[in-house]
Amino acid sequence: MRVEFRRQARITPCVICLVLLFAGAARAQQHYKNFRVAVYIPVGVVKQMEDPKWLANSWETISRQVDVDKVYIETYRSRQIAGDNLIEQVKKFFSEHGVQVAGGIALTGNEARQFESFCYTDPGDRAYVKHVAELTARHFDEIILDDFFFVDTKRDSDIAAKGSKSWTQFRLDLMDDAARDLVIGPIKAVNPKAKVIIKFPNWYEHFQGSGFDLDKEPRLFDGIYTGTETRDPVITDQNLQQYESYQIFRYFGNIKPGGNGGGWVDTFSIRYVDRYAEQLWDTVFAKAPEITLFYWGGLLQPVTPGDRDAWKDLHTSFDYDQMLAYRDPGRSTAPTMARVAGYSLKQVDPIVGQLGRPIGIESYKPYQSVGEDFLHNFLGMVGIPIDLQPSFPVNADVVLLTESAKFDPEIASKIKAQLQAGKNVVITSGLLRALEGKGIEDIVELRSTGRRVAVRDYVGAFGAGGGNALGEKQNPEVLIPEIRFLTNDAWPLVRGIASGNGSPLLIMDRYSKGILFVLTIPDNFTDLYNLPPEVLSAIKSYILGDFPVRLDAPSKVSLFAYDNGTFIVESFLDTRAEVSAAVTGDIWELKNVVTGEVVHGERAPAGRQFGPQRTTFRISLEPHSYAAFAEIR
Repeated sequence: MRVEFRRQARITPCVICLVLLFAGAARAQQHYKNFRVAVYIPVGVVKQMEDPKWLANSWETISRQVDVDKVYIETYRSRQIAGDNLIEQVKKFFSEHGVQVAGGIALTGNEARQFESFCYTDPGDRAYVKHVAELTARHFDEIILDDFFFVDTKRDSDIAAKGSKSWTQFRLDLMDDAARDLVIGPIKAVNPKAKVIIKFPNWYEHFQGSGFDLDKEPRLFDGIYTGTETRDPVITDQNLQQYESYQIFRYFGNIKPGGNGGGWVDTFSIRYVDRYAEQLWDTVFAKAPEITLFYWGGLLQPVTPGDRDAWKDLHTSFDYDQMLAYRDPGRSTAPTMARVAGYSLKQVDPIVGQLGRPIGIESYKPYQSVGEDFLHNFLGMVGIPIDLQPSFPVNADVVLLTESAKFDPEIASKIKAQLQAGKNVVITSGLLRALEGKGIEDIVELRSTGRRVAVRDYVGAFGAGGGNALGEKQNPEVLIPEIRFLTNDAWPLVRGIASGNGSPLLIMDRYSKGILFVLTIPDNFTDLYNLPPEVLSAIKSYILGDFPVRLDAPSKVSLFAYDNGTFIVESFLDTRAEVSAAVTGDIWELKNVVTGEVVHGERAPAGRQFGPQRTTFRISLEPHSYAAFAEIR
């Protein structure tokens, strides 16, 4: 009996290894088909994982609720650093559980002190950053920099090194140097096969002011990553709009085609739990190949519904009761935020597999430019799909230009060339004002007076004569810049009315073979949401032209379109939204790829209109819900 026992003891470890191997393979087969899911583990949590019991228990809690393909194990943050033995211990645990491992670094000097950075003109700080890079390179073949690789110090050494440069140019040069000499170079010297990735955060309009270089750094690093966390648009400092979770990933993908590794969402600053799900959905609707859930500790937090009473009894896309029962039919365990992630991502995985390449109205934002901050995302929130580019899109039939385009010294001539090629250009009132005296007068004689007009009512017309009222009377007051035009030279298409006096919201002027449109932007960008649906529809009918699909919908209903005839309509409203999707071509039926239902269309009534004939499809959306459709040909 003792001999037999010894044989079993020798054989059992091998059997266990095989069981674990096949168990891991089985788990891998159940993971998402169209993206990978990673979890980021900050160094403070890595240190907690020194307790093997806590590590095992926390892994059990998370992995039962969301499938995890990969973890990023952080080695440094805010003067905390993980030791070699601990890093290897944590790596071993996840590798044995079939999870891919990568390294992470958060190069904060003091995160608690308003994200104080390292001082990159201080020799001691520079040596410390290099030390952290070399340490991490000893353990990982893939390393990501969390979104603190910037500089915000203005110490005496910075002031001396800056000289006559602007703070922006000084910091751009400083961080390009730090990337090469303190991070990438040292990592490659220790581990030549290491892939080094920089994660850019969500505040892209202001990057250059802190040394983030969207021009050079994507070429210096092996890959980039995108912060798609938009959180709540009201209570947070940045007031980022929900559409940015989609748009910013597409923008960074255009900056480094094929090298944008994924999107990154956290659990912070949300008033209702649906907001977390929406960020996850919009990241994968942008076709991110990987999504990182920040952070391990956040996924262990219990779920609270938040301020969702207005729709709690409706079957919205984020069905709270279904989430509670996800992988726990008996509801025997308390759900954590990991279950919200698991439920939300599993729901959209089969939908993402049917989507083509994302498309939108191409817009141009030069590197290191500012102006009408984050306006593209506000436009996305009123149903204008945006494809933001770092280079002027000369091949686009329609180009949308905001004030940031003024940073291109040749922008007026590029607008002219586009119009002469028979293409249309849409510029905002902010860009019109910025280009006065810089060549725009050679194209159009419009004038921004510098005065403001408070409008409440709206009229639309394509030509001479009386216009048609758009929307209800006495809408919320919207303050817009006043634009003057010359009669019969330019034509107002949509006007805002203030005490009987009209001021253009959208105006057109033909030049050569193309049309220049000027879109008036309210002083407060969120006042775009106060425009009646009929006004938004009129504006979109001109701006979108022959774009394959157009929404007639209230504000805060977004459109995500794809090149294979699929599209998604998502509502961020707290109430039900009635929407019409107008589709070009000989399309009479759509398939709802979520429900399988076939939706029948009707031809829009004949009449004077701008753009191609369309078929319209009526869609009803519950609050904070989406619907996905495919054309039936």
